Amino acid sequence: MIVYDLTCKNGHTFEGWFKDGKEFRKQQQTGFITCPVCENSEVVRIPSTFAIKSVKPASVATVPAQQRAEVDPRILLRTMRKFVEQHFDNVGTEFATEALKIHYGVSEPRNIRGVSTVQEEETLRQEGIDFIKVPLPPDEPPVSSDS
Repeated sequence: MIVYDLTCKNGHTFEGWFKDGKEFRKQQQTGFITCPVCENSEVVRIPSTFAIKSVKPASVATVPAQQRAEVDPRILLRTMRKFVEQHFDNVGTEFATEALKIHYGVSEPRNIRGVSTVQEEETLRQEGIDFIKVPLPPDEPPVSSDS
């Protein structure tokens, strides 16, 4: 998995996670990558920022309020839901079973989503399988600009 810093033609910056550089270029060329703020698909990579640890503790720099992009959380949630639906196979109630199969090489590695019980989650943890629980809200109609 590789993480790129991206920007749209309107100047909004965001991260994109890709299998590799080839997958990024493929999604970029097909217009599949969209800005989570304005949904523009004219997206390019920008140089990633990095930090150099100094010997003396430095204060954390903050971005002034007037420079921060105002982002509607409903748009972010809708974008996240769309991404998960398009990039993760829905295995439903078979999530734990399929995660175990992938972990032990019985099934081909891939992104999966689904539901699991507390007991199944504990089994996954005991087997050393990392997973993230992300509660996604129900799909909503697009947010209008006059909301």
